[in-house]
Amino acid sequence: MPLPLVFPSDIVCFKGVPDATEANINASCSRLQSHSNPEKMNIIHIIDRDVLCSLSSQAKESPRLRKNSNLHRSHEEPCNRLLNAIEPDSYIRPHRHMDSAKDESIVILSGRLGVIAFDENGSIVQTTHLTPGGEAVAANVPAGVFHTFVSLEEGTVFFEAKAGPYQPIRQEEWAVWAPTDGTESAAAYLHALKELWQE
Repeated sequence: MPLPLVFPSDIVCFKGVPDATEANINASCSRLQSHSNPEKMNIIHIIDRDVLCSLSSQAKESPRLRKNSNLHRSHEEPCNRLLNAIEPDSYIRPHRHMDSAKDESIVILSGRLGVIAFDENGSIVQTTHLTPGGEAVAANVPAGVFHTFVSLEEGTVFFEAKAGPYQPIRQEEWAVWAPTDGTESAAAYLHALKELWQE
């Protein structure tokens, strides 16, 4: 599938992980689980490197090669906030959120993340990559914009925020021109997307 490039300003970009020991990973898993435990929401939860490494380790073991940790108490909250770990071979099928309230904001915490926007026909209209402390560190994806994220290195984790309540992606929100997850064509498509950042 061709990947022509043009560059309007649909996605707003804001410019400006060491190995963990088994004990640190276990401790981090406990901290991750406490984020979604209402009984433990009366203390400040610190998101440190061990937490990020632990989440990345869980992503590597996941069949989809990604793992999220919710920071909100329930999906019904008006603002859904989460950590999202994604590994390089994880494919997020391009999609959009049609609810006008559901702009999607992300901030890179570790690794390197490619952000891609598409037009209605699947042509790429904007790309950027986010790195902690890099030229671009965050992005806001407006509601209605077809987009995807690709992990460009192991250990990539980002913070995500979107208006609640949580709603699964509806059938009409998936890009019909993009391969379905789990297919050979999806793997080839993901490879082509990642090549946008190959030097």
